Order: sequence, then C-alpha cells, then structure tokens
Amino acid sequence: MRLVFAFLAAMGIAGVAAAEGPRPIVPAATGEPHPEGNEYWRKHHMELMRHDRDLTLREGVRDIEASLGQCFDCHAVQDETGAQLTAADEGHFCRVCHDYAAVQVDCFTCHRSTPDGDKLYRTMATPADHNSIAAYLARLSEEETE
Repeated sequence: MRLVFAFLAAMGIAGVAAAEGPRPIVPAATGEPHPEGNEYWRKHHMELMRHDRDLTLREGVRDIEASLGQCFDCHAVQDETGAQLTAADEGHFCRVCHDYAAVQVDCFTCHRSTPDGDKLYRTMATPADHNSIAAYLARLSEEETE
C-alpha cells in the first residue's frame, strides 16, 4: 500500500512540475505598453482581433484604427542581421506562444507577418468612436464587472 501512495505522490509532484514547467520566451515588444496590461492582451487578443475582423469583413468598415499591421509596430522581431522574422520562423512573435500552446496561426495565410512600413493610416482609437477598439475594450470591461 505504501508503494501505491508513493507512486501517486510522485505522479502528483510530476504533474505540478509540468504545470509550472518552462514557459515560452516571448520576444520583448518596443513602444509603449498596452494600458490594459499584458495579461489582459494575452487572454483577450483573439476576441479583439475577431472584433476587427467582423467590422471589416461583415460590416465593410475599412478604416479600422487598431489593425493586425499595427500590432507589428511594436511586436515585430528581427534576427541578428536586422531582417524581420516572418511567420515561417519559430522566433516570430505570434509563433512563440502559439507553438508552445500547440495552436496553429492561420492569420498569415492572407495577412503579412511583418510590418509594411506605412504607418500614416494608423491612429489611436478613442472610446468616443463606437466602432473603435478602445470602445470595444470598454464594453468588455463593463461586461466583466457585471
């Protein structure tokens, strides 16, 4: 019986060690941090991207203020020669976590995975604009507190 308990205890410790095991090494972002914080974005990034997708594809709104391209303004990763890493590279910002979590990133079958250099169209979103990402974040916060 002691052997069974020892085995179960060892399995429990191994399970805890696996849960607390190595985490992915996420490339550092440049620019100002998200006001909502990293944990918020890690948890909600897919909902936020779906919001923009729905506005663009389903409602025809083409002047989305927070775009996938804007993400790369701060989250683009360069190799040691200064070349931008694409989604084909394991060190790409999105792939680091998605590979770790075994989640396939299919955004880049249609979208570019590097910055395009044209930042003129990018502006900050405002809560006053009902369609902006900031307004969407405000609505999400209200829903979470209810």
